[in-house]
Amino acid sequence: MSFTTRPELRGTFGAVASTHWLASQAGMAVLERGGNAFDAACAAGFVLQVVEPHLNGPGGDLPAIFWSVDAGKPLVLCAQGVSPRTATIGEYRSRGLSLVPGTGLLAACVPGAFDGWLTLLEQFGTWGLADVLEFAIGYAEDGYPVIPGIAMTIEKVEPLLRTWPGSAELYLPAPRPGSIFRNPRLAATWRRLLDESGGTVDGARRVFYEGFIAEEIDRFSREHDGLLTGDDLAAWRASLEPPATVSYRGLTVCKTGAWGQGPSGLQQLAILEGFDTASLSEAELVHVMTEAAKLAFADRDAMYGDVDVPLHRLLSEEYAAERRSLIGDEASGELRPGSGKLPSLVDAAVALGGGEPTRGDTVHLDVADRWGNLVSATPSGGWLQSSPTIPALGWPLGSRAQMFWLEEGLPSSLAPGKRPRTTLSPGLVLRDGEPWLAYGTPGGDQQEQWALHALVRHVDRGLDLQAAIDAPEWHTDHLIASFDPRGYAPRSLTVESRFGDEVIAELRGRGHDVTVAPPWSLGRVSAVKRQAGQIVAASNPRGMQGYAVCR
Repeated sequence: MSFTTRPELRGTFGAVASTHWLASQAGMAVLERGGNAFDAACAAGFVLQVVEPHLNGPGGDLPAIFWSVDAGKPLVLCAQGVSPRTATIGEYRSRGLSLVPGTGLLAACVPGAFDGWLTLLEQFGTWGLADVLEFAIGYAEDGYPVIPGIAMTIEKVEPLLRTWPGSAELYLPAPRPGSIFRNPRLAATWRRLLDESGGTVDGARRVFYEGFIAEEIDRFSREHDGLLTGDDLAAWRASLEPPATVSYRGLTVCKTGAWGQGPSGLQQLAILEGFDTASLSEAELVHVMTEAAKLAFADRDAMYGDVDVPLHRLLSEEYAAERRSLIGDEASGELRPGSGKLPSLVDAAVALGGGEPTRGDTVHLDVADRWGNLVSATPSGGWLQSSPTIPALGWPLGSRAQMFWLEEGLPSSLAPGKRPRTTLSPGLVLRDGEPWLAYGTPGGDQQEQWALHALVRHVDRGLDLQAAIDAPEWHTDHLIASFDPRGYAPRSLTVESRFGDEVIAELRGRGHDVTVAPPWSLGRVSAVKRQAGQIVAASNPRGMQGYAVCR
């Protein structure tokens, strides 16, 4: 028996895996009380907003991909809010900007997560909103134990938080890890929303996007020179759409459309289909998958966005064969999109609170229930360190607009009412047309690397879910970063030291610019699956907070 950091969990009733043990347990509590996977995902998602405020919040966004037994097919939830109506390239250029800032109100899009959770609850859940919100309200009102990441983030950006009165009042001085932290204003916001909405989903939607919450966002944005208005919120709603898919080793892998980076993972799989990844050495596996990632991300950076992206070609066998032929024995130093136009890079420094300082300003959750529903969701945005806390609400807006370009003619160029091309990438895999695996990870540009590595190790190399997640991780930054200041690091390759000196030396010999990271430092993958009448779950030990529960 191979050692893993924790067991691969197995049961028949249900499972929840997420980036925080409190969210996982809240989701399982819902399943235990008769709720389905969608009820559990909503409850866990709202808890994550409370207990990981440096990684997501009510002002953020939410993509999810899921299988509903009632619908009988995979679906994608797009709860990625759009840019404000006045957000034009000219408006930002007139302010002397060459990039959308990574922090502050100019980076705000419409908060999408709330209507995303409402949509899942309304169309596929069985619980009422008050019951789903009960767990999050309890943690906000009564408190929760602070994880080290919260304290570290607050300490790192303390000078910035001091310039934002609402943030300083709530988060300074930085709470000590393990201490109990409360956000009574957030609890009060949810209680007022439930009271004014009568607890109905339609009522809650109106209160959030047209009522007191929208009014407070509008007022705060205007007072602090932001562009987001109440009219922007009132005009937007979450939507459902079919997934982008590719066949891999007889499985059907499902991702979001090209308004997210999910298809870049599908492109990598299409390239890898032509390699016998099961027989490659560790160094060969890292090399081949890294080179495939470079090619897929070059296409992402040149062609993806909230436009008509030719995925039928990008995911075709013919195109994958063309791209596969570009992979040699040496690390490529080029950005090589198959077509399209790459953005012009700007020389800029990372602003305090900007970029992606934790390499994972995002959370993830996966849920399976006893009825056959399967959910994968990757909420993000609304980080405490990137935008000022709105005092009356207890949370900040998001900063997703930093993923737009202030350059005309690109698929991801800024325009009013447009979705930014996000990094958020939940995953769903079908076997013989039936739901099999839900998986994903936080990690920005690393999401379609870390999660993909675990998938390939599970499918091709026979590792169980936990062993695949535990295995040494790596990623490349040989791509145009999605976060301000949008840099590029050719031939870069970051690997966990657990690969060992021999593998690292071979990778350097192939021309990779290798950075050796500490052991157990890369990735936050979790997963649940259905197989042979059982439910299986696994979670990431890195960061010492992710957990899976299953019975």
